[in-house]
Amino acid sequence: MLFDDSYKTIENPSEGIFRDKGSKFIAYSYPIRNEDEVKPIIANLRNEHSKARHWCYAYRLTPDRSVFRINDDGEPSGTAGRPILNCLLSADLTNVVIVVVRYFGGTLLGVPGLINAYKNASLEAITSAKIVTRTINDLYEAYFDYLQMNDVMKLVKEENLIILQQHFDANCILKLEVRKAQLNQVLSKFDKISNVKLKYLQTT
Repeated sequence: MLFDDSYKTIENPSEGIFRDKGSKFIAYSYPIRNEDEVKPIIANLRNEHSKARHWCYAYRLTPDRSVFRINDDGEPSGTAGRPILNCLLSADLTNVVIVVVRYFGGTLLGVPGLINAYKNASLEAITSAKIVTRTINDLYEAYFDYLQMNDVMKLVKEENLIILQQHFDANCILKLEVRKAQLNQVLSKFDKISNVKLKYLQTT
């Protein structure tokens, strides 16, 4: 089975607006890396839109898209957070939070109306976002002697590895980013170069 080492997310924050019977639904989408980023985003929007009635949201996290959460923030259960999440699922996005700020217009929309409004506001935000594909990469440090420089740099070029930091002296150090799907192939090639030591740092 091939390992899927890529995922789709958004590059920058975006907005979308949907109106129905006087109510205004403003959707804000943000790229995020972890759950800790969600609370400050919602706090800022509550502050910015202090006269709004609801601040409903959904987010999806991790490259394997396994972490998610929804919040209806006082709207009838299933009418806000779930439709927002469904938009993220339909677009196959992860590492994204969408917060929909609702200003109540005085007329009740009913369950179908609310689901439609939260969905359409979220779709507007996604449509106006720049969607990008990212890869899951492992970070390594390579330690080698200056004599191995040509062999190492040839490998780096052949495999299109990303150099994050480099230090060339009698003893050289390269900080490299290796795409997950290439990992076994790259490690195997490094093994064939004598006196190269690799140290795993983290996965990004």
